[in-house]
Amino acid sequence: MLLPQKQDYTIDDIYTLPDGQRAELIDGEMYMMAPPKRVHQRLIHQLEKRIGNYIDANGGDCEVYPAPFAVFLNADDKNYVEPDISIVCDKDKLNEYGCNGAPDWVIEIVSPSTERIDYGIKLFKYRSAGVREYWIINPVNRMVNVYDFDNNEKTGQYSFDNDISSCIYNNLNIKIADLLL
Repeated sequence: MLLPQKQDYTIDDIYTLPDGQRAELIDGEMYMMAPPKRVHQRLIHQLEKRIGNYIDANGGDCEVYPAPFAVFLNADDKNYVEPDISIVCDKDKLNEYGCNGAPDWVIEIVSPSTERIDYGIKLFKYRSAGVREYWIINPVNRMVNVYDFDNNEKTGQYSFDNDISSCIYNNLNIKIADLLL
């Protein structure tokens, strides 16, 4: 008996999806994306404002991009993701299509359908691609997992009520609970 063969997708398959259909591509496997809930969108909007204002107020060169924003993690056609928030400090990585290579900081807001991907597959992919800081925000259990890939100093799990320090910005602290008011 023959086992079914796994489809090996490429970025070309992402571009041929019907309008409005979003998906990510990790190691040639396509992951379809469901529309986010309102709390998800609120967090994206508030985080984008908070981080963007901090960068602007401190004369930073990094840019904040909310989803949908294309990130081509590797120099291949098998990896394409759309993090909820991407902070990119190396402008040479940016072109009209998105970011080629790892953003400096990635934030994902988890939903029940993306838990396995965000906590497992993406954690590994982001770390191995060179992301410096990765946050996984879970609105259901009101927890944030922070991964400091540069030096592990601030890696930990935090409540929405904690002030969470950014790993790549010394003076940026965010309390997720304040963003939901």
